[in-house]
Amino acid sequence: MKALVYNGPGKKALEERPKPTIKDPTDAIIKVSKTTICGTDLHILKGDVATCKPGTILGHEGVGVVDSVGPGVTAFKAGDRVLMSCISACGRCEYCRKSMYSHCTTGGWILGNSIDGTQAEFVRIPYADTSLYPIPKGADEEALVMLSDILPTGFECGVLNGKVQPGSSVAIVGSGPIGLAALLTAQLYSPAEIIMIDLDDNRLAVAKRFGATATVNSADGKAAAKVLKMTGGRGVDTAIEAVGIPATFELCTDIVAPGGTVANVGVHGVKVDLHLEKLWSHNVTITTRLVDTVSTPMLLKTVQSKRIDASQLITHRFKLDQILDAYETFGKAADTKALKVIIEA
Repeated sequence: MKALVYNGPGKKALEERPKPTIKDPTDAIIKVSKTTICGTDLHILKGDVATCKPGTILGHEGVGVVDSVGPGVTAFKAGDRVLMSCISACGRCEYCRKSMYSHCTTGGWILGNSIDGTQAEFVRIPYADTSLYPIPKGADEEALVMLSDILPTGFECGVLNGKVQPGSSVAIVGSGPIGLAALLTAQLYSPAEIIMIDLDDNRLAVAKRFGATATVNSADGKAAAKVLKMTGGRGVDTAIEAVGIPATFELCTDIVAPGGTVANVGVHGVKVDLHLEKLWSHNVTITTRLVDTVSTPMLLKTVQSKRIDASQLITHRFKLDQILDAYETFGKAADTKALKVIIEA
């Protein structure tokens, strides 16, 4: 089968690999229909993720059809159409019992990280009963790919951790796919203001179409002053960090109101300064999280009912044999205006 393989920092190739086989009774083999590329895949290619070793097939998102199942799988059978979660959950360990599936002692984020992932014709899914979701009849499979990772990530790590409430004010720093996913799902809670902050005017225009009440281009370094002016000097109730660099985290702490919440979503590869000399008296909450996908069943219904249009996040489409072109397009999003790319296996 064809598969996109990480061969060390800066190195990737479309290679022929053996079709995966059942290793454990709880495994399922999925014929991948559609997958996508995540910003985390770009982090891996930079060498930022030490747990991903050279030779690993990348990808942790997608939909497909069950090819075969192990004897311990009871919820799925060959021929079922399924959504693959980016998080594998045994459902039995201490963390799974707390619904912290991202910290499953034998699972968590392993797809396309410590085991082979979804950017291939077939993939082995551990703990199939608790890591796959049936696709409703008539569902838009492309839209559902957004439910593997970015929609639950934006919702759980940003909106839920950020305590977004009706009538509250929200600023989302980063108008990429994750920031836009947070924007879409934040609207479920009817905040009064959602301010999107980014360097890219095109992405800010997209954010406006997706429901942002205001946008701020931060290229001049004056984003904090602009947000404070927009909020009467108070700041926002929720500041969501959706980039993963020191400057954007600091911006969130500069614009959060007393009693507010900074919800970190971005993947940080270097140290970030925390200015407690300013924050110590402000009753500010700072949250961190890796997506657990506990919200996937709810979001599946929400997308299916058209309450959220996840398909609008998709900007480009490729075949699996064009995946190197897809990476080029996704990696140069400022030029190509790419958000999420769909890869058809």
